[in-house]
Amino acid sequence: MNLSIGIVGLPNVGKSTLFNALLKKQQALVANYPFATIEPNVGVVAVPDDRLIKLQEITMESIPSTSLRVSPPPIIPATVRFVDIAGLVKGASEGAGLGNKFLSHIREVSVIAHVVRAFENPDVLWYQDEKEARLPAPERSDGEQGSVGVREDYETVNTELALADLQSLQNQESRIKNNDPKKAILQKLITEMNKEISARKIDLTGEEKEAIRDLFLLTAKSEIIVLNVEELDYKSEKIQSITEQYSKLLEVSSQKLVVISAKIESELASLSDEEQKEYLRDLGLEKSGLERLIQKAYEELGLISFLTCGEKEVKAWTVRFGSTSLTAAGEIHTDFTRKFIKAEVVSYADFVEFGGWKGSREHGRARLEGREYVVRDGDIIEFKIGT
Repeated sequence: MNLSIGIVGLPNVGKSTLFNALLKKQQALVANYPFATIEPNVGVVAVPDDRLIKLQEITMESIPSTSLRVSPPPIIPATVRFVDIAGLVKGASEGAGLGNKFLSHIREVSVIAHVVRAFENPDVLWYQDEKEARLPAPERSDGEQGSVGVREDYETVNTELALADLQSLQNQESRIKNNDPKKAILQKLITEMNKEISARKIDLTGEEKEAIRDLFLLTAKSEIIVLNVEELDYKSEKIQSITEQYSKLLEVSSQKLVVISAKIESELASLSDEEQKEYLRDLGLEKSGLERLIQKAYEELGLISFLTCGEKEVKAWTVRFGSTSLTAAGEIHTDFTRKFIKAEVVSYADFVEFGGWKGSREHGRARLEGREYVVRDGDIIEFKIGT
């Protein structure tokens, strides 16, 4: 399953800096002027999963001493495709800045990561339109750090996405005959979105959602709000209060927010894994911004990972919550769905406790499941496939 995250926001909010940190290399041009990104930068990032390392260790321990194998099986993690999209400005839906060219790139992603500037830096200019640079957000507030600017910035981008959706709906509606049932659905959406309501907030039936699926509406996509804060605020004791503050300010659930410092994430990217862990410990954080952003994307899209483990490889696979073993088998190979017999399943906790497949089977923790079994996050699965 392909998971893609589109990084969007106004110019100079930290999108490309975050993107570079996520990829651990400078793939995007970072510059203190608008439209530094003129083509969408794309990178594939491994999903951090410490369970894979443990499974690799268990696999090596279970290999007979007579085996000629000396190297551990390769770890193949699940992956996320990040797309760094050029800064949007007022009028983007009508072609301002780089306009519709970049709105089209957003239509292709699974979830939107909307980066909002919540840091003070008078040296980094703030743009809402393509011609005029203004003072940074904190200078526009009325005493509360960045508060007015953050909401204004957030609403500017959302308005442009909604206007682009409204235009798509109107174009589609004008081509449909009056007796087509889809026309009434589109008219309902047009009426609601004229009230500046995003598509994700409109109450639609399952049938209505299916009817507009092929329109790939921007505001129907799941959204994560990424608050890019300054370094001094990037500590565990402050993140919770910042999340609560901006949740109220933006009138969104705190579950939709991820607090990061793109600058610190960039510094982390240049360190070894052990140095990163030590740096995070000093900040009182268990996970990096990358890990928390990916975890949030999984939650938004209702995704989980099941694992396969053997001498050839240790691998994580992504499926939707509620997927059956038959669907999971199809993720490995389409032929598996046709030739499926059974799935042998062990929970990750049991697999670790009993030292792999052999111990799990001996203690009765490995069980055979049919095609209707609902896969759980962390299940270790071996599929029994016919010829």
